[in-house]
Amino acid sequence: MVLWRRKKGITIPKLTRYEMARIVGARALQIALGAPVLIDVSKLKNKDPVTIAEEELKQGVLPVTIRRRLPDGTYELVPLSELLKGEEE
Repeated sequence: MVLWRRKKGITIPKLTRYEMARIVGARALQIALGAPVLIDVSKLKNKDPVTIAEEELKQGVLPVTIRRRLPDGTYELVPLSELLKGEEE
């Protein structure tokens, strides 16, 4: 069973450090293998893939949905943009 997150979800509305590490690592690998960059890198001091991926995450331009497993075997799909809004609050 899949639960799409609405206004009020089941899990916490913040990005965990493990999710953040997974997203940055996966995106840095994509960039290193030649994927197009989604931000303007001319303003970045350090232009390595990890720094670019971190900046893309900070700016919220990544089209990613987080899949969080729940104890009963179902999972909740949460858009990254919603979790980044939770970080600001």
